[in-house]
Amino acid sequence: MHPVSRPISNTEPKSSSAPSAGNPIGTSSEASAVPQANWTGPDPTIAPVTVRSLQRAMREGKRFAALTCYDATTARWLERAGVPVLLVGDTAAEMILGFPNTLHAPLDFLVLLTAAVKRGAPRTLVMADMPFLSYQCDEAEGIRNAGRFMTEGFADVVKLEVDASFAPLVTKMTRAGIPVVAHIGSRPQHAKQVGGYAAAGKTADEAMRIVHDAEAMLDAGATMLLVEATPVEVTEEIMRRSKVPVIGCGAGPVCHGQVVVTHDLLGLTDRQPPFALPLANGSEVVMHMAETWKSRVRTGTLGEHPYALRDEERNEFRRRIAEAHASRDSATG
Repeated sequence: MHPVSRPISNTEPKSSSAPSAGNPIGTSSEASAVPQANWTGPDPTIAPVTVRSLQRAMREGKRFAALTCYDATTARWLERAGVPVLLVGDTAAEMILGFPNTLHAPLDFLVLLTAAVKRGAPRTLVMADMPFLSYQCDEAEGIRNAGRFMTEGFADVVKLEVDASFAPLVTKMTRAGIPVVAHIGSRPQHAKQVGGYAAAGKTADEAMRIVHDAEAMLDAGATMLLVEATPVEVTEEIMRRSKVPVIGCGAGPVCHGQVVVTHDLLGLTDRQPPFALPLANGSEVVMHMAETWKSRVRTGTLGEHPYALRDEERNEFRRRIAEAHASRDSATG
């Protein structure tokens, strides 16, 4: 996913008219139905969210929400809120490590974070983001690294930023039993090739290439698609052709699911993309908390101190301290 600091307001496509709500996914003549209902997934206290859950939501025309997450504590609260999908994104390089882009997310680091999120939200579908150069150099290495996310990180699915040239790798991962989310459209790990983060598919040639990428990933056995920063017409065409759930990130409202960076919605980032504007004033909450704590420390109003010695232990402690002082005084006098 794109870093939240990018200025993309000029690249976000305008929404177009929604396709007919009566057409099933997979038709070739008209766009698939825009999901009409909001879906929060199975009650996390009853049944875990699985790929099958998302497929059922897709068939029933219900939208599902997804958010990024990087720690067990946040994961616990997002699961309690009923968010069915959590993405441990390589945006952790920015949100957690403070780097300017997503290229600096170490593999071992993301494996650890993925396991932490799954421990915090054991009934939520957890998607692991495979970082830069963890699968591009060698297919066998890529499969092994994806396997690490499944076995060490307890991921339910892994996400790869791909185009049609990655179809053989996705096929091999699928054959190995690894469910792949194929991330197409704008691909942040390739941003340096074009000089920064930008929308994708803004020309007819680019749009057709992305549709071709989607078809190649579907043929390779991708479990889901994630489409980022594309005009809505491109997304609609992908939806027409897809028989698997499609998650959007700045790709318009037609997708089965939508994912954004949680820190954006909390208002903790300096700038947000227009499709992920803050829903909470988290920055002011954090700053107010810090200022209040500074004031309490300065005045000593820290609240009740809960730890105390029993009377007999306090008396014994004071006796021993007095003996220690007396011994020290006699030694120095």
